Amino acid sequence: MTLAEAARHAFELLLGGDAALWGIIWISLRVSLLALLLAVAPAVAFGFVLATLTFPGRRLLIILLQTLLALPTVVIGLLLYLVLSRVGPLGEWHWLFTQKAMILGQALLAFPILAAMTLTAVQGLDPRTAETARTLGASPLRAALTILMEARFSVMAAIANGFGRVLSEIGCAMMVGGNIAGATRNITTAIALETSKGEFAQGIALGTVLVALALTVNFILAWLQGKGDMR
Repeated sequence: MTLAEAARHAFELLLGGDAALWGIIWISLRVSLLALLLAVAPAVAFGFVLATLTFPGRRLLIILLQTLLALPTVVIGLLLYLVLSRVGPLGEWHWLFTQKAMILGQALLAFPILAAMTLTAVQGLDPRTAETARTLGASPLRAALTILMEARFSVMAAIANGFGRVLSEIGCAMMVGGNIAGATRNITTAIALETSKGEFAQGIALGTVLVALALTVNFILAWLQGKGDMR
């Protein structure tokens, strides 16, 4: 099959509503969105605490956070595999090679991105924002929410980057998901499998979906930032 024929077949699969193809896309979206929901609140809170409080070990935590940003996804997958395997401490959960394991793994991957970008965003704000909130009698929680509202566009950019990270990763998903058809096979693992078999049509179709999703997320982020600038 030539490249042109593979591309034509890929769009036929997409437009024809191929059940297997769209099932893979649905699994990817479900797992990635649930992982992001799981990671957002604790990651943003952690980044905010690192940015606003001074305590022993803070610098070490920041270094560890920055190290996690560069950690290969397959290493996270390996560590999680060892924890969830039968002989691991969480083996009795029987999560290995399930979507639950993939969600947990992708949440761990999203966490450092969300936390680090929140840390940078809050540190970049005018320090008078927090001082003004406290002067007006705001509670610590209210002051924190006010600061995060000021940094909301940077936090939204962090969420968009986190979504892109978990949606496009393959190492962790392969290690703890097992690439099981109809259960844990997502876009990236399917692309790797089909390409290795010489089935380029499905790989092209799924790659097109990944690009479309990335463009959609960034267009939405740009639109929201534009609305904020106009206000």
